[in-house]
This record gives sequence, structure tokens and C-alpha cells, in this order.
Amino acid sequence: MNAEPNLAPPGAGLPKVELFVARIGFAFSRAISSRESVNARFQRERETIARLVKSLDADLASQRVLIARPRGLEDSSRYWSLWMTLEHLRMVHHGITRTIQALAAGIAPKGRASTAAVKPGPDVNATVVEEYEKSCDRLLVTAKEIDDLRTNVRYAHPWFGALDAAGWHALSASHLGIHRVQIERIAEQLRTAARSGKPVDSTGRLGFTLSARPS
Repeated sequence: MNAEPNLAPPGAGLPKVELFVARIGFAFSRAISSRESVNARFQRERETIARLVKSLDADLASQRVLIARPRGLEDSSRYWSLWMTLEHLRMVHHGITRTIQALAAGIAPKGRASTAAVKPGPDVNATVVEEYEKSCDRLLVTAKEIDDLRTNVRYAHPWFGALDAAGWHALSASHLGIHRVQIERIAEQLRTAARSGKPVDSTGRLGFTLSARPS
């Protein structure tokens, strides 16, 4: 049996320089964004993901493949299936929606936000598509219903620090964009494997060499 790829553990975060750049970029994006522009970006990313999902056979979408890591993605997340990626997005959208609601009510959520807590298991199937779409709808509706997203109460993200509801809202679109790139890479690798006729092995790899994680 082939071994799983050697990846960093869940919650390990990003390389220091990349995280530094990401923080600057996210701060700038927040400064120039409005509620409407964030919702528009979220919807564009969502529509692109929907087209990618429809373009893949359900059997292929259940297969885990190792991709080159996009900027902003933890190393532990680059050996997922398409369904696993949608499950992750569903979990994150649910968490952001609850966080926005709590902050708008003047309540700081209990506990700490954790990237390790929203990693999907491998046993996800096509039923996740509907639940993911519902999570998108709930997040957008919540962001539209709240009068003022620039709340006094904040809640800390493990990478970006204390954010108000507007910050968490802005993060939802940026986060969706990162995983749209991930899905594009998953889809391309799946199509390449399908065209080449390479078999799926017992770990779900589609004939690609599993490289060691970068240092």
C-alpha cells in the first residue's frame, strides 16, 4: 500500500514571509472594500466554483489528489478531494456566519478560532454540494441583514488577529478565492489523469508522484 504524503500537520499555518504578506494584503483589501464589493466578490468566486463542480464526474470529485500549494493554503490542505474542499468551505462559512451574528449582537464568541478545527474528513460525498450552497446563502443573507458590520466587539482570527464583523465578512470572500484556486488545481489534475488513463490506487492518488512537503 502506498503511503500518505508527508505534509505539515493541520493548523501549522503559513510560511512566515507569506503570512506577513497576506496580512498586509488583507488589511489593504479590507480598507478599500465595502459590504457590496465583498458580497460581489464572494458571489463571483462561488459561481466559478459551481462551474468547476459541474464540470467533473462525481466519481472523480471524490478522489483525493496532491496539488501544488496555492498561496494562502496550509500545506495540510493540499491532499483533498473536491468534496472535501466543499465540506471545508461549508464548515468555515457556518463558523463565519455565527461569528458575524454574535459580534453584531455585541457578543464575543467563546473559545479560539482554529484552522485545524475545520479540516474535513475523507469520507465526504456529493451530498455536500447542497449543504455548501446553503452555507453560502446563509452567509450572504446574514451580511446583508446586519445594519452595521463595523462592530465594537471583535473576535480573533489565528492569522489576522482581532476582527470586527466587517473583517470576518471580508475574510469570507478572500478565503473562498483561495479555495477556488485549490479547486481549479484539483480539477485540472483530475482531468489530466483521466485523459492519460492512469489508474486510481488504494490511497486515491491518480497516478501522480507524491512529493515531500516543502521545508
